Amino acid sequence: LSDLSLPQIEVFKQGFNQKLEEGQVALREMWLEWSRKSSTETGDVTEPEEMESLALLMARNITQQLQMTCSEIMAAIRGLPSSLQDKVKQSLATIEELHASFSLANSFQDLSSSVLTQSQKKMAAIQQYMEELLDYLKSNMPLSWVVGPFSPREEEE
Repeated sequence: LSDLSLPQIEVFKQGFNQKLEEGQVALREMWLEWSRKSSTETGDVTEPEEMESLALLMARNITQQLQMTCSEIMAAIRGLPSSLQDKVKQSLATIEELHASFSLANSFQDLSSSVLTQSQKKMAAIQQYMEELLDYLKSNMPLSWVVGPFSPREEEE
């Protein structure tokens, strides 16, 4: 627990939601770029297959980043109630499953309909778990996170 400082907690608070928001913004920008290219008469039209490939690449990258973040959270919350640890473990397993699905797919047709329909619900559940963890930490922040480990200070000569 002492590995996590107040600045790291703040980064944790913002990091998870920021990753999701960045993905949504990037996907929107890709769609707008594709729309602009397809409406020009220059002949430089992005094919739907290319757009699909870019969307899959983005899904892989986002789930990989979330996987790393969730792994770091797992390491930092040792000692907290097991119910919270279990929810983070479940979140990590879900993210790993989504990442594996997106990594194996060459197109959206390679993904089962359940992966596509359930991924948004699964991400909403993960976000809820993270909010529960943050709510717990707001009320029960371990003292070692606030003051850090105590060690003797060396005297300057």
